[in-house]
Amino acid sequence: MLLYIHIPFCDSKCHYCSFNSYVDKFSLRERYMKALAKQLHYELERFGTAPKMIETMFIGGGTPSTVMPHLYAPLFEAVKPYLKDDAEVTSEANPNSATKEWLEGMKKLGVNRISFGVQSFDDRKLKRLGRAHNSHDARRALWHAKEAGLKHLSLDLIYGVENDTVKLLEHDLEEAFFLPVDHLSAYALTIEEDTPFASHPEVANEKLELTKWLFENIAHRGFKQYEISNFGTYRSLHNMGYWQYKNYIGLGSGAVGFKDDRRFYPDMHIESYIDNPLNIQTEILSKKAIKTEKIFLGLRHILL
Repeated sequence: MLLYIHIPFCDSKCHYCSFNSYVDKFSLRERYMKALAKQLHYELERFGTAPKMIETMFIGGGTPSTVMPHLYAPLFEAVKPYLKDDAEVTSEANPNSATKEWLEGMKKLGVNRISFGVQSFDDRKLKRLGRAHNSHDARRALWHAKEAGLKHLSLDLIYGVENDTVKLLEHDLEEAFFLPVDHLSAYALTIEEDTPFASHPEVANEKLELTKWLFENIAHRGFKQYEISNFGTYRSLHNMGYWQYKNYIGLGSGAVGFKDDRRFYPDMHIESYIDNPLNIQTEILSKKAIKTEKIFLGLRHILL
């Protein structure tokens, strides 16, 4: 079984982001983390969670690095008896907010893997995407994570952006592979509704030959592709768990949980989630829907 925790706070809203996240609700952080703890206790019972049953834990967002480690501590304490001894514990992070102190604090709590939202090492491209960091921030954050003793490090890159060239993407790969990472995710820019890029669809301009070149060059550098967008000498166990259709608890406003033939949807609105984190909608999946999902999720990685 897997555990996902959604942190909806962000220090900036990227132009392509459609996730449930907020840049103006930092005053709610402490109350939100307490609501997560309340939902966690409820879900552990609903899922019939036994000690050492949770294989992976993933903190996503939003931007988890906008929440200080001491606010995570009660959650980690509550989930500790249910985590396998060798559980993969991942947190996403943005380079501008993942300070040395934050990384060291999360390591002490039990995080052993960090996934950095780098997206590019080209400062003009980062600005175009609406990112809050620059290439220097990204390099510094990765080395601080290494110095903090975090075992596994990953970074994301975005391609298929207007003005992408072989030269630009080659520079991104050179920078990425100089850093101490064992995993890389490469995502094509997708235009989502109700985002700033929705009115500028020309920004997304994937060229299949350039994508092929990118994937081949990642492989040539020693990172094997194990899923459509993921490469590495290390495979994320949490990612693999989704594709293998394992049950997962989903904590937080904007999260989704799954058990057998049911999906669970906590309240999407952060204030009402805080007021009642147990207001969770349930969707019952048909046998046909489950079979179809298993096929498509399996195809994401079996054929690679």
